[in-house]
Amino acid sequence: MQINIILSKESRLPSLDFNNIPFGKIFTDHMFTVDFEDGQWVRPSIEPYGNISISPALSAIHYGQSLFEGMKAHKHADGSAYLFRPLDNWHRLNVSAERLCMPTLPKEIFIESLQTLVNIDKEWIPTHKGSALYVRPFMFATDDCIGVRPSNNYKFMIICCPANPFYSRALRVVAEQHYVRAVEGGVGFAKAAGNYGASMLPTKLAHDKGFDQIIWLDGREQKYLEESGTMNLFFVADGKLYTPKLEGTILDGYTRASIIQLAKDNNIEVVEARISINELMDWANSGKLTEGFGTGTAATVAHFSSFSYNEKEYQLLPIDQCVISTKLAKELNDIKSFKADDKHGWMWKI
Repeated sequence: MQINIILSKESRLPSLDFNNIPFGKIFTDHMFTVDFEDGQWVRPSIEPYGNISISPALSAIHYGQSLFEGMKAHKHADGSAYLFRPLDNWHRLNVSAERLCMPTLPKEIFIESLQTLVNIDKEWIPTHKGSALYVRPFMFATDDCIGVRPSNNYKFMIICCPANPFYSRALRVVAEQHYVRAVEGGVGFAKAAGNYGASMLPTKLAHDKGFDQIIWLDGREQKYLEESGTMNLFFVADGKLYTPKLEGTILDGYTRASIIQLAKDNNIEVVEARISINELMDWANSGKLTEGFGTGTAATVAHFSSFSYNEKEYQLLPIDQCVISTKLAKELNDIKSFKADDKHGWMWKI
């Protein structure tokens, strides 16, 4: 793929305070774009970050054909840049695209555009503990036509922003009992933009009550645990690591997959199953439940201080007493910061 590269005339990097980076508000100097027209991906380009022109009749705005991915790039002490599990993100992007009736993206375009863009802007990668360059690939429909049908034209883009640790403390979470996120046969497994738009009201209502995030229950019975906000769920009970089973309604997270693999490497029993909120309360009441946390690209591992259901709050161990989640989080961060061997080949050098 021949990428047309137009470099920024003046970098904004000198104005960046690496100690004070608000998440998702500061972007690197460049972005990648490629268009899908007449059944082909055309005009791949890296150009200075900036606004794009769109039609008021843009199909993505009216009918929701829009998806995204989230990933991170890290910098080695020798100055080289690495991506974390990029092929997994490419695979999931195409799974989402197929569900939303959008074109799939060839691996060569995804990988080459990522490598070229991150290499150009690699000086934007923070090196503080827990920091990284957050990379946002996304795709949306671009037909300027009002009509409920799949678009004929699409745009794929990548933008990047430096990011410090997402959560600075343990979170209070509450099980959502009115709204639902997904049902079987829906788009819960996809990184569809609409999934996140639908989550905003219940999350705001939880925030208004003093909680940091919500726990989604299944859409059919509102009985089984699914996700927490933008994260996959984990709980530790009787020394075992429990996480909801992937059944088409929750995201196949790659931080989730990494934590599961590291747990198995440490001979920690991992149970992927349907976990009911009643089971969780029973574990808490009996003293079996010790730890809870969420995993995701932005958060990596976010500890829970408590969870609530039916107006009752159940306390979990403080972070400094969370043996399993702290160990797994440290091992994952050590791999990403090149302090531990990457036995599974997750880090891709650019």
